[in-house]
Amino acid sequence: MNFHTRFAASCLKVGGVISNPTDTIQGLTCLPKFESSMTRILQFKHRSSTKGLILLASDVYYFKDYVKDISLLINVTINTQPTTYLLKANRRTSQLLTGDFDTIALRLTNNQLITNLCTATHSALVSSSANITSKCNARSMLDLKLFFSDKLDFIIPPKTYNTQASKIINLQTGEKIR
Repeated sequence: MNFHTRFAASCLKVGGVISNPTDTIQGLTCLPKFESSMTRILQFKHRSSTKGLILLASDVYYFKDYVKDISLLINVTINTQPTTYLLKANRRTSQLLTGDFDTIALRLTNNQLITNLCTATHSALVSSSANITSKCNARSMLDLKLFFSDKLDFIIPPKTYNTQASKIINLQTGEKIR
């Protein structure tokens, strides 16, 4: 694990908010145990708390504390196209993660940076696109500075990444939302 990844993990472990490339786009990331960090992400983006946030992880093990029926995690898989799954959230899951819904959005990835951050923090990662709501996603350090100025605790610069949003599948109903 390189210095930037170790430093990013250190920031996350104390409640920091970072920006990093994900398996889809540049994201804003924090740990789900820090409500104040999730609130900061929503404030940075001017995003309503009613929409909820995604949990991103390298292993379904990191999702077990957030879902009502952990046996359904067997259906959360890594696909060729990144896929976000909706599962019923347990009652202890923060409303900042679920928004106005009774489900939680989960995406499993084999992205090496995400794997390293999950391993170093022993946690799933809260992830949201690095943009202001309804604006284009940040594609450069300049964009990140323009959007978020000095609000972020650390930035791992954008790389070449997939700009296609993930598919969304509700595992309770089988509905393909996107």
